[in-house]
Amino acid sequence: MAQSDCGKFCDAAASDAESCCQREIATVSKCNASKVFPDKIYKSVQPKGENVTGMTCECGVFGAIACGEYPTTHDIAQMICLGLVALQHRGQESAGICTSLGKSSKNFSVHKGMGMINNIFNDEAIRKLKGNLGIGHTRYSTSAASEAVNCQPFVVHTAHGALAIAHNGELVNCESLRREVLERGVGLSTHSDSELIAQSLCCAPEDVSEHDGPNWPARIRHFMTLAPLSYSLVVMHKDKIYAVRDSYGNRPLCLGKIVPFDAGHANIEDQIAEGWVVSSESCGFLSIGARYVREVEPGEIIELSRNGYRTVDIVERPDYKRMAFCIFEYVYFARSDSMFEGQMVYSARLQCGRQLARESPLDADLVSSVPESGTAAAHGYARESGLPFGEVLCKNRYVGRTFIQPSTRLRQLGVAKKFGALAQNVEGKRIVLIDDSIVRGNTIGPIIKLLRDAGATEVHIRIASPPLQYPCYMGINIPTREELIANKLNATQLANHVGADSLAYLSVEGLVKAIQTNKSHVNPIKSGYCTACLTGEYPGGLPEELSW
Repeated sequence: MAQSDCGKFCDAAASDAESCCQREIATVSKCNASKVFPDKIYKSVQPKGENVTGMTCECGVFGAIACGEYPTTHDIAQMICLGLVALQHRGQESAGICTSLGKSSKNFSVHKGMGMINNIFNDEAIRKLKGNLGIGHTRYSTSAASEAVNCQPFVVHTAHGALAIAHNGELVNCESLRREVLERGVGLSTHSDSELIAQSLCCAPEDVSEHDGPNWPARIRHFMTLAPLSYSLVVMHKDKIYAVRDSYGNRPLCLGKIVPFDAGHANIEDQIAEGWVVSSESCGFLSIGARYVREVEPGEIIELSRNGYRTVDIVERPDYKRMAFCIFEYVYFARSDSMFEGQMVYSARLQCGRQLARESPLDADLVSSVPESGTAAAHGYARESGLPFGEVLCKNRYVGRTFIQPSTRLRQLGVAKKFGALAQNVEGKRIVLIDDSIVRGNTIGPIIKLLRDAGATEVHIRIASPPLQYPCYMGINIPTREELIANKLNATQLANHVGADSLAYLSVEGLVKAIQTNKSHVNPIKSGYCTACLTGEYPGGLPEELSW
């Protein structure tokens, strides 16, 4: 059975698969013919060239607050720093932490800068970040350039005191929101969506009374009605943190409970809360003595204080719209030990591998992966197919950028500096090599050559996600359509191009089915995924063209 690059299956040979592909592509092209996919402004400042390989993650947000009387015995700044280290995979350009003593709304302690978290926060920087609550951010630029002025958290000073905000995502309708803010006479110093959000929260909606002080939940709700997606926010004012997720649930956000040091694996509900944390992912909770509680629901506004947490509002999406959680959080971005929708990301990736084996079976000797992105899916493929799993590539973890310009020959062998082949595992074997995705397609070819040079008789590529064909406007830096290899070559053509014996993708339907296998609930009202980068169907429509 042959598979086309659209994920469909034909009983005929590869030539029939190509004709199936052409029919499917023609259908999709016809549907999207009237669509104009606007270029993203930030593309001009992103790295390009043959060494740039794929997608880059968006951002990570983290917040922590201590319970009980202040000052707390917990080192909140250190806790946030460790939480951001666990989220480092979501952004490596800049990071920042903002803390509050919880007693005055006039000033916050802030430290932020460019680079990796461990290079920005030393002991001296952490000591200066005194506070009983705080928020943090690690960034990869999506809507603005990679510059110090765009580092988060953003702090603005309002008539009611300082307000700090950290943001993960990208506003689809930033043009209209920017125009509204500027018409109020408010100046903006950056092109960052995060500053735009902060300034939007500074002004109270006309129908809200604030005689007794600022109504931050009402302000946040008003912003959410103006900007339907895409964002997860942590907002800090004086002694409270607000955790906010857009009504489509496009970007992840979850809640954790800080428990006593000796809590072990006891029931979390039975443990005393020493504090609360909120994070883009749950992967860092255990390392700071916290336990996963639940996800922030789509449209939910949670208020965290020294007394605990409570839901203060829920902003509903239109009745005809489904939830649109980014499916590539499962495929690519999230750390494998994070929890989404009641299941661990690792288990979802394992099921993707199983589904891939059902859709694209092979007669081979060994299943392996491109470390470490495809490992979970490779284990799933091996278990479903009954083929043994074995490592064939050894990753060099100490490869960095170099100023030495390699010769043409070494450039052609460039993958050798990143991977080594385990020759005794490879020689004379027919190998199924699993990876999570193909973006530009410029790394898989050298890997295949490396395995053939080590003695592999056949190398079959299986991709545990559908072909990427469309850009993302909601917080992920996916290359332009022209750079995406799936828009140039179908699966059969790509196999010939990279030197593989065969190549097949997981279908869109198969991906969704695999992810739903272990979910704690499959309620259609509380379920739904954004597959825009795979199908061109955007949950909030295409973004506005920017006039500025």
